[in-house]
Amino acid sequence: MSAGGAPVPPPPNPAVSFPAPRITLPAGPDILRTYSGAFVCLEILFGGLVWILVASSNVPLPLLQGWVMFVSVTAFLFSLLFLGLFLSGMVTQIDANWNFLDFAYHFTVFVFYFGAFLLEAAATSVHDLRCNTTMTVQPLLSDNQYNINVAATIFAFVTTACYGCSLGLALRRWRP
Repeated sequence: MSAGGAPVPPPPNPAVSFPAPRITLPAGPDILRTYSGAFVCLEILFGGLVWILVASSNVPLPLLQGWVMFVSVTAFLFSLLFLGLFLSGMVTQIDANWNFLDFAYHFTVFVFYFGAFLLEAAATSVHDLRCNTTMTVQPLLSDNQYNINVAATIFAFVTTACYGCSLGLALRRWRP
């Protein structure tokens, strides 16, 4: 009882006062049965291939291919984290607008991966560029490095397309 004689209401339960997370994708293994889950798996697969191929080309142009490596490794790790959060069901425990976070993540990675694809294509296009070493003139990329860079460019494009498809799906979920 308070001083005026009216009963004091109990404090609100903090667990009840928080809104539920906003997500339209399923949590747990069911995420793998959706188009979005399939695209995230493809992003991880093809992004890992880009990472491996660029690293195996001995990175003859470190300024260009260093950025490609940074983008592919970072996107690979964040896509693993993103998929891990959904597979573990943690998205139901974290109060956030997951539809917007999905859209913002895929938009950002799409823009960065598109730039990385262009840089990898530029690095591949200098195959016949001749550089002057101490005594002889040699091509900048050997035939083996050229072939590896062509494969990396193709997989960078495919990965960019996967992120673009995920972006479109995320936009539909975020703005129905």
